[in-house]
Amino acid sequence: MQHRVLMITGASSGIGAATARAASREGYKLILAARSTDKLTALSQELGPENVLTCALDVTDMAQQQAMVDQAIETFGRIDAVFANAGRGGSPGGFSGADHDAWREMILTNIYGVGLTLQACLPALKRSKGHVLLTGSAAGRTTIPGSMYSATKWAVTGIGYNLREELRGTGMRVTLIEPGMVDTPFFDKPPEHALEDRDIANAVIYALSQPSHVDVNEILIRPTPPTD
Repeated sequence: MQHRVLMITGASSGIGAATARAASREGYKLILAARSTDKLTALSQELGPENVLTCALDVTDMAQQQAMVDQAIETFGRIDAVFANAGRGGSPGGFSGADHDAWREMILTNIYGVGLTLQACLPALKRSKGHVLLTGSAAGRTTIPGSMYSATKWAVTGIGYNLREELRGTGMRVTLIEPGMVDTPFFDKPPEHALEDRDIANAVIYALSQPSHVDVNEILIRPTPPTD
């Protein structure tokens, strides 16, 4: 049986790394991309370097995105699924006082970077009738006062919906993964009440494991409310 090939951006830690571990257990060949090559190398050694291609990637750079896809095709011959997971958090202060330079990096990463990943990967995914998964957020389904981060995740929700319509009739699938609070390096200090990164990885594997006639459009994952 031919191994399926999964590409993950933002793969060096948190949700991306947890998903890489879960997918490796399911027998996937992996393309792992992130800015941090040291962490990617360590993860590759953990999972078995013969099954993993690591790529240093700034998702806002189309030349690097295309080089990653070219390397993936040269190494594994195909791409069956892409998990566009790379993202940045916001800064405090709301619209009146946040660091606007941090906004620029976050918006470019969370929206433009996702678009570039899709554009670079879609030719290969169309050949394999593949699967696109996007890391949205519960914050992209609600109103959060002063949150530009929430606005970027609303945009990711829109990307998922609009991509699904573009691909309708192609046999391809699009899944929005929408976590609530997750305890990852995304936060400076661990949140008191949160999901674990492996909880989100399990949702990704669930969506990937469905038969080809089942398109899981969205998975919204929130932590169980604390008990009294």
